[in-house]
Amino acid sequence: ERSDETQYNYRMILRTGQLSTLRGSITEDSIPSSSKHGTSRCLPLKDVLEFVVPQLSIHSLRLAADSPRVPELLLQLDQQELRFQRKVGVLFCRAGQSTEEDNSDSGSPALDQFLDLLGHRGPLKDTKDSTGRQSVFTTFREFKLMFHVSTASSPQQLLHKSLTGNDFVTVIFQEPNSPPFSPQIICSHSQHVFIIVRVHRPCSQHTCYSIAVSRRRDIPFFGPLIPPGWMFSASPEFRNFLLTKIINAENAAHRSETFVTIRARRRQEHLKELVENFSTSVLVDSSSSIKFSFISLVVKKKERSAPQPHAYLNTAGALTWSVTAKDFSCSFDVPCQLAISSEFVVLVEEASRQVVFHCYCRGVIGWNAGHKGIKLFYEHGDCVMLLTRERGWEDSREIAQRLQLVTHGGPAVDMILRRNRHGQLGFHMNFEGVVADVETNSFAWKEGLRPGCRIMEICAVAIVKLSHKQMIELLRTSMTVSVVVILPHGDGTPRRSFSEIYQVPRFEYKLDSDITSYPLRVTPPTWHKVLEAPPTQSIPGELEQQLRPIKQMNEGSR
Repeated sequence: ERSDETQYNYRMILRTGQLSTLRGSITEDSIPSSSKHGTSRCLPLKDVLEFVVPQLSIHSLRLAADSPRVPELLLQLDQQELRFQRKVGVLFCRAGQSTEEDNSDSGSPALDQFLDLLGHRGPLKDTKDSTGRQSVFTTFREFKLMFHVSTASSPQQLLHKSLTGNDFVTVIFQEPNSPPFSPQIICSHSQHVFIIVRVHRPCSQHTCYSIAVSRRRDIPFFGPLIPPGWMFSASPEFRNFLLTKIINAENAAHRSETFVTIRARRRQEHLKELVENFSTSVLVDSSSSIKFSFISLVVKKKERSAPQPHAYLNTAGALTWSVTAKDFSCSFDVPCQLAISSEFVVLVEEASRQVVFHCYCRGVIGWNAGHKGIKLFYEHGDCVMLLTRERGWEDSREIAQRLQLVTHGGPAVDMILRRNRHGQLGFHMNFEGVVADVETNSFAWKEGLRPGCRIMEICAVAIVKLSHKQMIELLRTSMTVSVVVILPHGDGTPRRSFSEIYQVPRFEYKLDSDITSYPLRVTPPTWHKVLEAPPTQSIPGELEQQLRPIKQMNEGSR
């Protein structure tokens, strides 16, 4: 933002028949319109929608009725995906039980100990006592869970069991001598996940539990992982693990194909009801007086008559591009969506909708943009290659401009370095690939190489997988030396990522004649951080390791 002018931000929510609701924002400067920008009068709604969603038929849009029921129903629609209240079944399996009908109407001390660990007993709201008087309740993080226990004593035990059979997730509690559990003994078609908990040495100081999971084939995998052969003691840690497993199990059940179809149909019916009962006959493009509500980001106002080009690149949210990532470990291309926000660079695989790569924006060192794609260098010199699919060079240029705005990295350039008559290249490079010195008026100097430049590739080989000796050997023996270089900061310091904050021995170089022949001298007593300036905030070693993202897209380049 600039302090000498006002910027307006338009926020949008797009609800369709799909289960996901799209939310976004855009600055007014990036919207082409015949109306003036930067004034207290908003742009026409038609202009905003045509720019943000060009494939949308504006002529079919009608204004909503001015009724308080509209925001209420929209809120209910959005809250359908927020399920903070969960109901879980608990079935008690005694020793010698082989069918669901053999389930006992009375519990046991071991079951009571387990239920007390989960939560507290409380009365039900059913005043007619049709499903029993009590159940087990607990609160875990932002979730409220109620457990339908099949052995809760009540005259309506049969109805209580029917409630248990309607729960998506059921906990099977087994005594030490109970037979192995088989889902085939359960008659209900509503139960999709069974979490089997077997107690060992119950009602003692050494009580512990083992856990297993049985799920339907269409239920996707869910965590946390259960360590093989692991025994959990009766502790708060076991409770947290089990409740997390239960919540994730129900989330996984709702992601199955059957439930997705049901939820999508219910959502479409809800939207259809909104359109039929709360829409007017006024079309969006029929009146130029329809304005979009705005949010002023600063106070001072200054009118502008034309939008700024590429103003949307300054947004704090994520911008996306369709790219193809080169997976060197598997030797095939992965269609992805590249998302760049003010904090992260993320690749989402289109087929699985899974995040396959991510790094912090402050971990980006530089990039090399071309007509076919862009090469991104991050952390210690690792690289991910992205091929643009739709607009080619325009997308590559936009991605580079976006990276320039949200990262501290810089553009990389390709150089062909020539040797002088003595076979020398005329520059010196340290073990990080940072150029330490360049001979004035040498071919390298004329090519644009300067002290502080960081070499990322030598003859198409990433230096991150080369030792310093191998770098020197490659420079000495290659007939044609091609390098990819990231230019330094304005003050001449080399560009480094945030993760390069660890101690390394200082190497001092004796600059004799050329990079192909100079010796190096190590000073063991002196240690320093790689960064030229200390970070604004110190980072513990353990946290630093946690900040290292998982590199899945470039394992083959190491």
